Amino acid sequence: MKIALAQINTTVGDFPGNRAKIREFVRRAQQAGAQVVLFPELSLCGYPPRDLVDKPSFVERNRRELESLARELPDVSILCGFVSRAETETGKTASNSAAWLAGGQVRFVQTKMLLPNYDVFDEARYFSPAQQQSVWPFCGRQWAVTICEDIWNDKSFWKKRLYTRDPVEGLTQQGANLLVNVSASPYFIGKRAFRVEMLRAFAVRYRMPVLFVNQVGGNDSLVFDGSSVALDREGNVRAQARSFEEDLVYFDTETERGEIHPQIEDEDEAVLGALVLGTRDYVQKCGFHSALIGLSGGIDSSLTAAIAVEALGKDNVLGVAMPGLYSSPGSLADARALASNLGIRFEILPITDIFQSYLETLRPVFAGLPADVAEENVQARIRGNLLMALSNKFRSLVLSTGNKSELAVGYCTLYGDMAGGLAVISDIPKTMVYRLAELVNREREVIPRAVFEKPPSAELRPNQKDTDSLPAYEVLDVILKAYIEEYETPQQIAQNYGFDLDLVRSVAARVDGNEYKRQQAPPGLKVTSKAFGIGRRFPVAQRYTE
Repeated sequence: MKIALAQINTTVGDFPGNRAKIREFVRRAQQAGAQVVLFPELSLCGYPPRDLVDKPSFVERNRRELESLARELPDVSILCGFVSRAETETGKTASNSAAWLAGGQVRFVQTKMLLPNYDVFDEARYFSPAQQQSVWPFCGRQWAVTICEDIWNDKSFWKKRLYTRDPVEGLTQQGANLLVNVSASPYFIGKRAFRVEMLRAFAVRYRMPVLFVNQVGGNDSLVFDGSSVALDREGNVRAQARSFEEDLVYFDTETERGEIHPQIEDEDEAVLGALVLGTRDYVQKCGFHSALIGLSGGIDSSLTAAIAVEALGKDNVLGVAMPGLYSSPGSLADARALASNLGIRFEILPITDIFQSYLETLRPVFAGLPADVAEENVQARIRGNLLMALSNKFRSLVLSTGNKSELAVGYCTLYGDMAGGLAVISDIPKTMVYRLAELVNREREVIPRAVFEKPPSAELRPNQKDTDSLPAYEVLDVILKAYIEEYETPQQIAQNYGFDLDLVRSVAARVDGNEYKRQQAPPGLKVTSKAFGIGRRFPVAQRYTE
């Protein structure tokens, strides 16, 4: 039996578009001789639908679209994810399900049993879980159909399990001899390799082939890498789809052989691919066709611009330099050179006169007070206003350029450099920004070398450097990763890495004290295990300190 793993990029709520994509991939799979085509979790409606699930009309639309799809494709067997009506009284009206379509009808429905409720996941908020699951007999095989989290609880693999039940174990006890998992498993650094090891453990333990088909594409802050895979009963990878693009691969259950498409091995390259995909999908799925970026001549805006050009094309990106009173001539020259290297339109909007006008207006109120961060932030907010004016005029999405290190400690200005519709690199530590920028330059100099060599600076006061306010990024990023992603205490961090305890405490205090800024930031693309945004929910008004 030839099985197709159809790794597609869906848009939440776009039933016509998602159905058309399913039909297209079914047609291609049939031409290649596949008898079964597997699609990702909630592929009919897109994942994650979030509060759309609470709309009865949305759930009903899923049912109608599923039945219509079955009638349209009567000559092939399809496994397709959708939102079904809940069958049990749990207070939830919907379930996360997968349907087997064949002969013009819905033949079998399996409902997800394990509902994740951690990090970016809220499925227990929306869905009623399956109380039991059944194997599906087809073509001489007993299929164990599982949905994403259902495979993330193997007691032989996990030292600490989140659930008491193991759906795979229950299905194998019913005689399952082929494990299928339809997923919408988002990307973060290291997850692709980890998934394969987890799937290999199932294949080896139960001595059966394992087929995993994953969603690809960006939906809001989440980027789904695809990386669909099939393993034989010995745990060897026999089919593998590409990462960060739609793909179709095949696996033969008799020979236990398939196609292995090229992979992105380097994790920094994978992060860059995730950011390009996430930017393209966010911009286009939100109805925009172009983006604009404030080009400061620094490394962050340079990397953001390079990502935007890769995602949208050079004709759809506008770079705007906004030199001020404290901007160096080199920064403007670097921004201009970057725009030229990328081939994008470049505009210069000086802000010095506007800044002086602001100061004159504020002079009576500020009288007798020394210049400080207030005057610095006025400049950033002028730039934010100009970018948003261009956004309105040209219907172009502003991409903000702040990195994770800055956002973590509040080294950013509300309504200034934080203004925008998408924070492309807000989950990228500063040290990684430099690594990704080097990748951008691996074939030719896109980002001018001077951008790498000059000390980072906001250029909001004379001779300003980031290190005036922050530890060196090589130190800061280590502290932030341990504090934000690993939840280590300042004492543990100081002991583990040999840092001064007072330094670590000061960084932790800045992280805790700037939650109000982060909760007003534009959405960012998640690529680490713990990003700011929907997966990290700390109160703003609180007094707990480490």
